[in-house]
Amino acid sequence: MSDDFDEPPDDGTSGRMAEAFTYNGGRVDPGESANIRYGISETYLGDPVRIPVTVINGEHPGPTVFLSAAAHGDELNGIEVVREVAHDWDHSDLHGTLICLPVMNVHGFLAQERYLPIYDRDLNRSFPGREGSTSARRMAHQIFTNFIEPCDLGIDFHTSTRGRTNMLHVRANMENPKTARVAKAFSSNVIIAGEGPSGTLRREATVADIPTITVEMGEAHRFQRNLIDRALTGVASVLAEFGLHPESSVHWPGWRTIIDDDNEKTWIRADAGGIVDMKRGRSELVKEDEVICAITNPFKEEEDIVTVEAPFTGLIVGVLENPVVYPGNPLCHLVGLSPDTLTALERERTADHSQSGLQTGDRPPR
Repeated sequence: MSDDFDEPPDDGTSGRMAEAFTYNGGRVDPGESANIRYGISETYLGDPVRIPVTVINGEHPGPTVFLSAAAHGDELNGIEVVREVAHDWDHSDLHGTLICLPVMNVHGFLAQERYLPIYDRDLNRSFPGREGSTSARRMAHQIFTNFIEPCDLGIDFHTSTRGRTNMLHVRANMENPKTARVAKAFSSNVIIAGEGPSGTLRREATVADIPTITVEMGEAHRFQRNLIDRALTGVASVLAEFGLHPESSVHWPGWRTIIDDDNEKTWIRADAGGIVDMKRGRSELVKEDEVICAITNPFKEEEDIVTVEAPFTGLIVGVLENPVVYPGNPLCHLVGLSPDTLTALERERTADHSQSGLQTGDRPPR
């Protein structure tokens, strides 16, 4: 267990038997699992719209944890994380219950669009939902009441919107001690503190006393195996911290920074339209006044080239992938680091570079 955590709090399961997980229309008993297609709406033809849900109920009592993905239908990395946890991991000694929701926005997923293609609604601005309201809020209400409210904590997976990419990081309300515990347990290098916008799953679940974090990772419309594997390490770390896999260990990421209102952070935006030549990428460290990118016109005329420099030394958390911009379009998300964190990061990357060199056949000098 990491030094960042005290012993897990008493969750009330000591001396208790495991209980069935129930939802509207069914139950999953201890020691059982179920793959459910749960109806949350209907199509224009009156056919049911069903979301896939896997419930794994351990034989032993413990917390109930939800893992959710694809609230935005084109954000695919999290889908594979949730599927692998549900179907590839050994949960024979699970202490608690896992609720796995790999595709919440079925309409958007089928159309490979970010939003619900019903009046272009954002499912992740519609929680906790409400009966008798818009289609998006009705769907959110079905998901929230059946599969989120019964939980003790949750992890909601996202990617950047199309045309941009994010390094893996956590977003969480760090002023809430329970949520901060989940965020630190996930073991990402970067945590961006904040409540989140109204209607997001993580904000509304946390308000309902279900501490929930968002994990941002990569870009839309693809599986990125290195990020998926890193996120799986984070999930395993959370399950270990909260006792669902009691024989496992909490993972320490090596260094960590929590970005809050006291930190330097900014979205650097284009001051000119044109074609972007990006010099630095996701997860890279840039020094103050270092060139991040150049914006050129179709003729690459030297007098019209606009260079964009880092306003301070920091880490690129998110970066443009689509190389064309209008004035005002975001180019990258830059966050500052404390001196200690900067030193730890540079030390880690020096070690990684040395190991990479050895793996390609280099040998240290004798």
